[in-house]
Amino acid sequence: MRLIVRTAKRLARVLLVMLCVALGSFALMMISPVDPIDAYLGPQMAQVSPEQRALIAQRWGFDAPPMVQFTHWLRHLVSGDLGWSHVYNQPVSEVISQRFQRSIGLLAAAWVLSTLVGFSLGVLAGANEGSILDNTVSTYAYITASTPAFWLAILAVLLFSVTLGWTPTCCAGPVGALNQDVSIITRLHHLLLPVATLTLLGIATITLHTRDRMLVFMRSEVATHAFAQGASRTDVAWRHGLRHASLPAITLAFASLGELFGGAVIIEQVFAYPGLGQATVAAGLRSDVPLLLGIALFTALFVSVGNMIADTLYGVVDPRIKPSRL
Repeated sequence: MRLIVRTAKRLARVLLVMLCVALGSFALMMISPVDPIDAYLGPQMAQVSPEQRALIAQRWGFDAPPMVQFTHWLRHLVSGDLGWSHVYNQPVSEVISQRFQRSIGLLAAAWVLSTLVGFSLGVLAGANEGSILDNTVSTYAYITASTPAFWLAILAVLLFSVTLGWTPTCCAGPVGALNQDVSIITRLHHLLLPVATLTLLGIATITLHTRDRMLVFMRSEVATHAFAQGASRTDVAWRHGLRHASLPAITLAFASLGELFGGAVIIEQVFAYPGLGQATVAAGLRSDVPLLLGIALFTALFVSVGNMIADTLYGVVDPRIKPSRL
């Protein structure tokens, strides 16, 4: 019974978060200075008569008051219909599904690598306070944390793709090749540089937080007692400090999913990678309201599920944390 109640509470929180995201996103769409019809027509808007504009607005439901539009969209959402994308001329659910299948490899690889590498570097730096290793890792993390994603991506393209020619400059496969004709090796080759760039950006935050937690532990009475018994700093860090530093690292890793997706939007634009991030930019520039709302809800659900997984892992990492307290 307790498990059912906890699950129901978590689901209720997720639904509340998604509703708030939907309201906020829709409000931003309504106050946006970009007219959806003008953005859709582009340079041809001067050739469209007012009557034709009225027909387009009526077909898309833009002639109704904002609350009527939101209620209509919400009613379709409950029935599983996310609407129709004006940019891609297909259902929003299909656009998100197709684009996310391309983005999931980029996001998953960058997330796993940044979490593992960032946590390991943070533990090593925190366990060796004031050493050359600590200063090097900290300097790298501070510089990377303050580096704009687009600048690092452009620099990576210029260095590894243009100058050295080691990696492709863009896309998920060779230009002009059919999707079914692209091999797995070729796909991985095209993913290599975007994944490496996104990983470098994600390492810094986890490294700095893990290092701070390790510093606190290494200065604690538990560590002092272990040192008095003859244990080395490395032994204390890996035997006792890992659990102390892992809980905030887990929280930060799953909480950074939204930030990682935001970085993927920029990375996919620079590398012309046809994923969900590029679709988000296209929808924003063309004011594709249904697609933007669908992506906002999908991202909120993605992050919320990640937080629920993090809550579940707390009890695995530290059995003293009871599920009833989550």
